[in-house]
This record gives sequence, C-alpha cells and structure tokens, in this order.
Amino acid sequence: MKFNINGKTHDADVDIRTSLLDLCREHLGLTGSKKGCDHGQCGACTMLVDGRRINSCLTLAVMHQDSEIVTIEGLGQVGDLHAMQDAFVRHDGYQCGYCTPGQICSAVGMLGEVEKGWASHASADLTAVELSDAEISERMSGNLCRCAAYPNIVDAIREVAGKGDRQPVLEAAREIGA
Repeated sequence: MKFNINGKTHDADVDIRTSLLDLCREHLGLTGSKKGCDHGQCGACTMLVDGRRINSCLTLAVMHQDSEIVTIEGLGQVGDLHAMQDAFVRHDGYQCGYCTPGQICSAVGMLGEVEKGWASHASADLTAVELSDAEISERMSGNLCRCAAYPNIVDAIREVAGKGDRQPVLEAAREIGA
C-alpha cells in the first residue's frame, strides 16, 4: 500500500487492522506522534489528514491511502521550525513533552478550522468566530497535558493566530494547506 506522509510517498505492507498511528510509528519510523491512551481520549496521537486533525490511534491506515497525512515531523525540523513549533518553544508550551506533538498538530489544524469559520461549543457568535482564550481552550480540549502547560499553550496559539505581535492571522495554518 502507498501512503503520502509529510509530502513523501511511502510503501508499506501492513495488516488492514493497523492504525494510522502504528503505521507511522512501527512501520515508517515516524515516532513523533505518541501513543498515550490508544482510545482517542488524550490527543497525543493527533495528526493532520487532508488538513483536518484526527486521533490517529482510532483510524485505520488503509482508510488514508489517498490522503495527505502530516505528522509533527512534517511540520518542521530543527533549524526550520513551523511557526507553531517555534511559538511553543518560546512560550514554554511543553514540560515533559509527551503531549507536545499532538498539541502542535491539533493547534495547526484548529487554526485551519477557525479560518474556515467553523464554530465550536464555546463560540458566542456562530457567524464570526472570535479566537478568545475560552474558544482556544474548548477547541484544544481533546488534547490533554498532564503537566498542565495549558496557559502557555494558549499563549503560543494566540501568537501564531495573530493575536500577538508576531504573525499575521492564521498564516501558520496556510503553511500546510489546512
């Protein structure tokens, strides 16, 4: 089977029951995405599939043979970080780091959702989504951090979303076509 992951085509002979997370970690050596709960409850395995964030532990790899898959490794590398990765570093949006790849992928996907005007449960105005701290927290609620770095994560997201002084609104989401 062929998979398009991080802009490269990968051939992998996997059982049809293999999750997307296990394909990446065990068959392709892309170990950035983490296996936390393996039940879709923690968000450590979050990847972007066709620009949308998903829990890769809950989806079968075979379902995504024609998809554009982006893992944390595909967002940026040392020396060429994605804007969200850079913001997480500057705002200390991590502590132990286990949840960080999923948090970053989720944040990039979330900004794509906001750009498309998708409302959340916290959206006060369904016609014009305002990216408040409550909105960010609600949208990121599927990603758990046992170290409780949440305020720093929100600060990093706000900066990348253009709510700080550094980057135009949602440019980071556009970098990967989200």
